[in-house]
Amino acid sequence: MSILQINNVTMQFGGVTAVNNLNIEVQEGKIEALIGPNGAGKTTAFNIITGVYSPTKGNVIYKGENITGLTPDKITKKGIARTFQNIRLFKNLTVLDNILIANHLRINSGFLSCTLRLPWSNREERHMLEKSEMLLDKLGLLGLKNEIAHSLPYGEQRRLEIARALATDAKLLLLDEPAAGMNREEFNFLQDIILNVKQQGITILLVEHTMELVEAVVDHCVVLNYGQKLTEGPFCDCESDPRVIEAYLGKEEAEC
Repeated sequence: MSILQINNVTMQFGGVTAVNNLNIEVQEGKIEALIGPNGAGKTTAFNIITGVYSPTKGNVIYKGENITGLTPDKITKKGIARTFQNIRLFKNLTVLDNILIANHLRINSGFLSCTLRLPWSNREERHMLEKSEMLLDKLGLLGLKNEIAHSLPYGEQRRLEIARALATDAKLLLLDEPAAGMNREEFNFLQDIILNVKQQGITILLVEHTMELVEAVVDHCVVLNYGQKLTEGPFCDCESDPRVIEAYLGKEEAEC
């Protein structure tokens, strides 16, 4: 069963067409990859799904509901969360505070009950703290919960951003180049995290240039080029497709 459908989506910026009549269907509980050369439209597709852009035409359907044009906060509340190519943490807050902020999306207590420290507000706060610490523990960050986010090494900042996205209770997680800049140890840890997230029943849509990660974790690939879907299928089929090789290497190089 599909959790996300992108139907005939086009995104134009003036005279530039970044995404052109794109159709993608993401199956629930699977890991799907959007791959392709730089400028293929992958991050633009993410921005359309998460409400950063409203498409020029076409629809985004999530769990049978048309979410096209909704604001990012409303889309997040519906169960879609993401990370970014360039890490976007609250860098001057602690690791724990970064997770607590994401948890506030699901809090029911209002301003007055929080101010007066009413019992149900205190219960929610305790539950939120326990949930945040449990999530940090799963991602190997609990011992760093009081550290300032910008002081963490690069790989741990990447993990923290994934943890913050998961703290929203996401059912669909969009990861935008999560392996970029990682060393081997960080890469292996990330691979384990992604597979563990899948085991929890969370669907993942992944943009990634590191083909080793794509090959290791992905169930299905969609290849984009110049904003259009070039092909789709298992990674091994996409990798060997002459059109994909040409898109990455150019025609002359591909023939060498």
